[in-house]
Amino acid sequence: MDFNEGRAIYLQIADYMINNILSGVWKETERIPSVRELSVQMQVNPNTAMRTFAYLQDQDVLFNKRGIGYFVAAGAYKRAKDLKKEDFLSNIVPDFFKTAKLLDLSEKDIVNLYHKH
Repeated sequence: MDFNEGRAIYLQIADYMINNILSGVWKETERIPSVRELSVQMQVNPNTAMRTFAYLQDQDVLFNKRGIGYFVAAGAYKRAKDLKKEDFLSNIVPDFFKTAKLLDLSEKDIVNLYHKH
């Protein structure tokens, strides 16, 4: 995975995990890869992966069954969607509008682009 230097790696991994939940790759109450497996897959230190798991557990997206592993929490889809929406509105949309303003894009231009996608 290529990481963006402007954002903490554990949050970028959390985005990846949230995307897996939202896209249905990981379903509610299903076991997910272990901290070790994910750290190898993402090529990061296991402590970084553990920080991601702890963050998502604090957000009620994951839960841990001691000795068995991590699972997607019941209700995680809605929570993951809320987290993604909050991040989008707080971080991406303001940058989008700042760039649109710099480029003199009109509201009509933006609406037209929205309808094309």
